[in-house]
Amino acid sequence: MAVNEDRLMDFLHKFVGDLGATMAAGGVVVGDRLGLYRALADRPLLPEQLAERTGTTPRYVEEWLRGQAAGGYVMYDAATGEYSLTEEQAFALTDPDGPVFMPGAFQLALGALKAEPEITKAFRTGEGVGWHQHDADVFAGCERFFRPGYSANLVSAWLPALDGVEARLRAGIRVADVGCGHGASTTLMAQEYPESVFIGSDYHGDSVEQARKRASDLGIEGRVRFQLASAQTFDGGPYDLVTTFDALHDMGDPLAAARRVREQLAEDGTWMIVEPAAGASVSENMNPVGRVYYAFSAFLCVPNALSQEGGYSLGAQAGEEPVRRLATDAGFSRFARVAETPFNIVYEVRP
Repeated sequence: MAVNEDRLMDFLHKFVGDLGATMAAGGVVVGDRLGLYRALADRPLLPEQLAERTGTTPRYVEEWLRGQAAGGYVMYDAATGEYSLTEEQAFALTDPDGPVFMPGAFQLALGALKAEPEITKAFRTGEGVGWHQHDADVFAGCERFFRPGYSANLVSAWLPALDGVEARLRAGIRVADVGCGHGASTTLMAQEYPESVFIGSDYHGDSVEQARKRASDLGIEGRVRFQLASAQTFDGGPYDLVTTFDALHDMGDPLAAARRVREQLAEDGTWMIVEPAAGASVSENMNPVGRVYYAFSAFLCVPNALSQEGGYSLGAQAGEEPVRRLATDAGFSRFARVAETPFNIVYEVRP
């Protein structure tokens, strides 16, 4: 083999970065669960001081801090031996209700990777691996990963981008949130629009129970209810608004789901589809965001879709045109891209 040494070294550098990031993911989750980031956000601390404040062991904390500093997640002052967080690091690492919360993404990734034996087998057999078959960290991490984006954009930007929908929400309409998971999107909308009624649905029973608990804890269960149902079987219409948040590409029969939405939607209603940001071609997705979504898709989205009736998978990087085609084939006549962020695209679909 004629190996170019410079290209090989470039590739090895990429490998070292990726290996460090892979192992560092565990450190981020440990730091979140033990409150290490939150304690460190207050002021610079020595390892033994951080350990004392968090009820942990200094030697473990010292090694954790060194790795975090080497990766740029924590700052290190060689003169004092203290570690600290910048305002930006604290912003992204310590507030699960803020607009950015990185530990949730790592929790989701580590949870997904626990299914590696099943995913490897599925690559050979072509069988699916259902959402319900994954580790509990997948469900909790998924919510903690997506909820900050919804908190930052759903009420302030996405719903206002839909033609006339926000005014109707404030006046009072019926809303179905399909594939609601733990109910983060459902309850965010319900809290903002108290005159409207919201029905969330999901095929995963444990997630539905968690969503019901969330609504109860928030004191909004009178206006919010959750049903155990797939996207192809949810009922209770006609609805004035149907929403699907990062869920359509996970479905094994997305066309049947789209047709069910059409059946359950009022003639003057709106279907809001929120999907991962993606370009129109594979080449356009050759970037860091595309890499993240393709990796999650191979472990979660495609296997889940192939485990369901229909056996068809859009994948997390399907892009706009396949979603438009689904809507058209399901009988919708109007389709528009109305908002986007670095991680999501919002589509407005009408009968």
